[in-house]
Amino acid sequence: MTSAIWTPEITQRLIFLWKEGRTAAWIAGALGPGVSRCAVLGKVYRLGLARGPEARRARPAAPPRAKRPREEISVSQPAARQSGPRKVRTAAHSATTIVTPTSPTTTILAVGFGQCRWPYGHSGEASFGLCGRSVARGAFCAAHAEVGYQKRSCTAESLLRMVGVD
Repeated sequence: MTSAIWTPEITQRLIFLWKEGRTAAWIAGALGPGVSRCAVLGKVYRLGLARGPEARRARPAAPPRAKRPREEISVSQPAARQSGPRKVRTAAHSATTIVTPTSPTTTILAVGFGQCRWPYGHSGEASFGLCGRSVARGAFCAAHAEVGYQKRSCTAESLLRMVGVD
């Protein structure tokens, strides 16, 4: 909107509506086509208008809403593959036996979201591949997560050994 459109009558109407507590978008609609919300806000700024105390009335505070508890999600473990599974025993779950494939089931280009990224072989070899089973934790299936995510003891001696101080 150009300044030629801001006639004294339209400016007075803007001032009245603004002090009445109307929003800039509502005022723009009331002033007619060609008047945008931004034009109203710009004119209000240039005029140095402030809202009156009656327009600043506080809204009643809404009581805080309680958060809904998250639903429990149960994830079923996929069946073991038929390509010669091997059994892995870990120290953390010595009573649990977890079955993993002995060879890769997917390639690095074919692995999708939610598939285990445990590498088999070395990246330069033709037989290199990834596990490909359903992810249970992080980027790995349950068996590979047990191997890949192990808690380390955090003592002063272990920290000194880690940084190379004996």
